[in-house]
Amino acid sequence: MTTYLDTIAQLDAVYGEANERSLLKEIDYISEDYRRFIDASPFVVLASVGDEGMDCSPKGDPAGFVHVLDEKTLVVPDRPGNNRIDNLRNIMADPRVALLFLIPGNGETLRVNGRARISIDPALLAGFEIQGKLPRSAIVVRVDAVYFHCSKAVVRSKLWEADVHADRSSVPTAGTIMSNLTKGHIDGQRYDQDAPERIKKTLY
Repeated sequence: MTTYLDTIAQLDAVYGEANERSLLKEIDYISEDYRRFIDASPFVVLASVGDEGMDCSPKGDPAGFVHVLDEKTLVVPDRPGNNRIDNLRNIMADPRVALLFLIPGNGETLRVNGRARISIDPALLAGFEIQGKLPRSAIVVRVDAVYFHCSKAVVRSKLWEADVHADRSSVPTAGTIMSNLTKGHIDGQRYDQDAPERIKKTLY
């Protein structure tokens, strides 16, 4: 029989007080050390919540693609994707966002909580030009909290250890998933064959 925790008091009884170090590392601005972490990261996951639900989207570019304007402001370019723009829709309804930065080979991750707005300012977008292409918009985040997570999760998962990476054949390809979901309406094999060139053409 499963026992659920339904109150904060029950939760506290199981977990106890927060580790003091976990509180000391949280600040409400981007320090120089935290800025260096952001500058070294080529990948961030952006989470949001809105009237239609939650979203958690990956964002990636060469390291330093997230720009720190000042100690309270960072900017994330919105590159071409599937055009669902779930995160952007959510931000319109509720500005609260959370970002998780990763650096390949690094155990620690960095969390930023804040409030976002969507900008199409030409001068701002110009700073994100790659291959002659600009993002359609940029997500400007006003920072509320910044702190790093220790490496335990990465160590447990062995995320960066190549010898435990999953064999690609053990995971369904995107084409296989699309074919199964559409009951064969989409040719999965063709989808996978075209993927490298399709991604190359639409990367920016």
